[in-house]
Amino acid sequence: MSDSSSVKHLVRITNCLQTILDLESQLEQLENGHSLLDEFAVLKSFLEKIDEVELSESDVERIETATSNFLRELQGPLSRRKSRALAERRLQ
Repeated sequence: MSDSSSVKHLVRITNCLQTILDLESQLEQLENGHSLLDEFAVLKSFLEKIDEVELSESDVERIETATSNFLRELQGPLSRRKSRALAERRLQ
């Protein structure tokens, strides 16, 4: 694999992991979100060592697909939480 290819894989994987980590504060507020937060320590650790990992295109595609699926699964709970928060603000 070329260095250019490795850098592109690294950027794509880092983007996926950072996208998930950016949700941490929102997940803290979900009813069962705390169970996911334990996994964030693993993601953070992996992100710190990602430049040491050799990734193939299929690895990157699999992680991108998993990230997309994860974000899709969170859409419902996060939007319901946002709707409830808006409704509570209107009542106050």
